[in-house]
Amino acid sequence: MSCILHIETSTQVCSVALSEDGQNVFRKEDFKGPSHAVSLGVFVDEALSFADSHAMPLDAVAVSCGPGSYTGLRIGVSMAKGVCYGLGVPLIGLPTLKVLSVPVLLYHDELPDDALLCPMLDARRMEVYAAIYDRALRPVRDTAADIVDETSYREYLDERPVYFFGNGADKCKDKIVHPNARFIDGIQPLAAMMFPLAEKAVAEGDFKDVAYFEPFYLKEFVAGKPKKLL
Repeated sequence: MSCILHIETSTQVCSVALSEDGQNVFRKEDFKGPSHAVSLGVFVDEALSFADSHAMPLDAVAVSCGPGSYTGLRIGVSMAKGVCYGLGVPLIGLPTLKVLSVPVLLYHDELPDDALLCPMLDARRMEVYAAIYDRALRPVRDTAADIVDETSYREYLDERPVYFFGNGADKCKDKIVHPNARFIDGIQPLAAMMFPLAEKAVAEGDFKDVAYFEPFYLKEFVAGKPKKLL
């Protein structure tokens, strides 16, 4: 097990957490955002001070790496890299949509064994960033920018229950009306939910190159051409 600093800034929420041996021991969240430029540095300093005062040497930094807010991800990844450089610890990059799925798996026991998870992040208008995972978080369909209409995800919904959640799912309830569509409210990507994925990355030695790592914020595929997100 490890002591890991977690940083999540992919949406308007700014959050930082510290985990040790697979348990959260410190967390700070600001839901009033976007306030990442103001809050993140303070939260990280408090987390590192907590670790130091409790004699918990930091083993790694985990950062949510998108998709999400262009500005938020840049701030979060820059902070994570700075801490890694300063303390000489490795960097873990976690897909935001997997982070978003963790509380659903941890706290929603009603999910059937064959359920599919569809985390969604708002990409304006009727567009979302979404992926589809099984209950083991194995990708059934990779992350994509989707324009949601009445036929979206029909091939999956015809086969089994699909659970939609995240700030992109709220605007899709009137469009996705299939009998197998389920919606879970109030799910947000938070640093305190990153520890199961981060612990797995540590166990597998899945670390990023601090010098070259970039988050997944640059590309939205429209008519086959990449476009920057705001």
